[in-house]
Amino acid sequence: MKLSDLENKDVVNMMNGKNIGHIVDIKINPSTGGILSVILSPCKPQRGLFSKTEFMELSWSNIKKIGDDVILIHLS
Repeated sequence: MKLSDLENKDVVNMMNGKNIGHIVDIKINPSTGGILSVILSPCKPQRGLFSKTEFMELSWSNIKKIGDDVILIHLS
């Protein structure tokens, strides 16, 4: 699977069904090559001259299922 495959999927919280956003980047452990975490961009970024997009880092262990259209995560 490529990063571009993950970027096209919605990230949905299994606890409440909310769309959290989309994966925009990943952090990799340089010694093992394994994925440590993913960086999410919110699904509805604020627009405006002085608005700043808030990115969220999510541990790879929070990802429970990667489907054809969505990535299911577990956040309480």
